[in-house]
Amino acid sequence: MDDLTHIDSSGDVHMVDVGSKPTSHREAVAEATVYMSLDTLRKIRQGNLPKGSVISAAKLAGIMAAKRTWELIPLCHNISLSSVDLDLQFIEDPPSIRVVSTVRTEAQTGVEMEALTAASVAALTIYDMSKAVERGMVIGDIRLLKKTGGVHGDYKAETE
Repeated sequence: MDDLTHIDSSGDVHMVDVGSKPTSHREAVAEATVYMSLDTLRKIRQGNLPKGSVISAAKLAGIMAAKRTWELIPLCHNISLSSVDLDLQFIEDPPSIRVVSTVRTEAQTGVEMEALTAASVAALTIYDMSKAVERGMVIGDIRLLKKTGGVHGDYKAETE
């Protein structure tokens, strides 16, 4: 259990004390993908869905989710975010929308969970906004692509 930072020596959960860690620039990039039919993808791209702009709603939802990650994930610190960016990419083969979130801060702890939460909630919003035309969409491939800063150093996923 020595490697699990949120578990103490007796096996109980606890919030990590980051008070003595230096403040540094932190950045995390995460992704999620929403798989759908080509027809649904084209309708989203053209803005032809009953609920309005899927892309605008998904970006806003991702930003809002990143800012509230500490309320959703137990033991997450409430940290001030410098920026949250979401890039939604239309992919024809297989038909899907790839959501890439980038979160930055100057803090004593990283923003990996904020980036993962932003990508996940943006993907869920795409589903919610589009379910009237297709309920069989699949959300997957949620993962951390990279992170910089902090005591543990940088991380980059082997394949992007």
